[in-house]
Amino acid sequence: MIKKIPVAQIRVGMYVSDVNAGWMDHPFLRNSLLLEDQEQVLKIRRAGIREVFIDTAKGLDVDDVPTAQEAARSSQQDLERMAEAPENKAPPPRTSLAEELAKAKGAFNEGARLVRSVMDNARLGRQIEMESVKLAVEKITNSVIRNSNAMFTLRRLQQRDDYTYQHSVGVCAMLAAFAKAMDMDLATIHQVALGGLLHDIGYVRIHAEILAKPGKLTDEEYLHVKSHVVQGSDILHQTAGIPQLAFDIMEHHHERFDGSGYPRGLKGEEISQVGRMAAIVDVYDAITTDRVYHRGVNPGEAMRKLFDWSKYHFDPALFQIFVKSIGIYPVGTLVRLESERLGVVVEQREKNLLQPLVRVIYDAKRQYYLPPQDVDLSRPFGHGGGDRIVTHESPLKWGIDVNRFLS
Repeated sequence: MIKKIPVAQIRVGMYVSDVNAGWMDHPFLRNSLLLEDQEQVLKIRRAGIREVFIDTAKGLDVDDVPTAQEAARSSQQDLERMAEAPENKAPPPRTSLAEELAKAKGAFNEGARLVRSVMDNARLGRQIEMESVKLAVEKITNSVIRNSNAMFTLRRLQQRDDYTYQHSVGVCAMLAAFAKAMDMDLATIHQVALGGLLHDIGYVRIHAEILAKPGKLTDEEYLHVKSHVVQGSDILHQTAGIPQLAFDIMEHHHERFDGSGYPRGLKGEEISQVGRMAAIVDVYDAITTDRVYHRGVNPGEAMRKLFDWSKYHFDPALFQIFVKSIGIYPVGTLVRLESERLGVVVEQREKNLLQPLVRVIYDAKRQYYLPPQDVDLSRPFGHGGGDRIVTHESPLKWGIDVNRFLS
């Protein structure tokens, strides 16, 4: 049985099935491990992790704690109540998803190529060509403003190769959407998005053999990897034309609201507002992406995890706005409907985050694929809607390649 327990209750002999943290927020090679000595226990506590999941079939048990299913059900209910908060302002008009996808694809690919070029130049000690960077950021931002679902779809489709470059574009796009949801003006949105595009540039000064290491990092190697924040700040300080907001994102995206982050261990509003925003976005994009050492989680599951972590690591008020910018069930989430059909979320409905546009693809009861059909859950029965999301599902459990139905 999988249970969720506070870190105060972990002890040697327990099998941690999920350390319940993003990759850069813990020092272990994998998210699961048998606790064989007290030093491993202390490492989890020192990492600022507040709760973990244990597998009682593989290690010691503990009483009077919720099962993973009970904890997930409670968090999901709280998350959905958050989404039900009334939205007073009318959503602005936007371009259709089909129309925006082609423009977004060009902007996304150009952004990824540019990040590669910028990192190659920084590695060689060359100056960053800021005019090219600003132009790419404008194209990504403008696409997000027209219809953010297009850029989010592409991020789901393009996540297996060139992680660092595509992660940078993904963070750039999501920060633009986040800043828009915060009612920032266009010039500020561009600056925030620019910070997102460049936030990981410090990795060019991290030893390649450490980044590619297949085994567990030593404590020294882990510290070296974490130094990418300071190294990135140094690179940006050598570049003319970098706005302060971009520095804040670079320097604060690994800080945590409870003070457990790095490099400075800042706490609460000691962290800049855009830094607190970037912390949420960076973790969301990282944990939803497949990597060599872990499989990305379903976007809907990722939102539930971030909701739990927002009690400690993230600014809860900002997290609520982030939810409104990408949805409770973000693009690419596999969901189960009340009709016992499975579908993939392909577009958000800004007036109601619990009623997105879903591409129905599978009969969960009879277990066979259906001809894809788009169902707008915001519409009544007989008008393209008439169904309801019950929960999100694991694509791995059903053997469904979600990306196949997004393209």
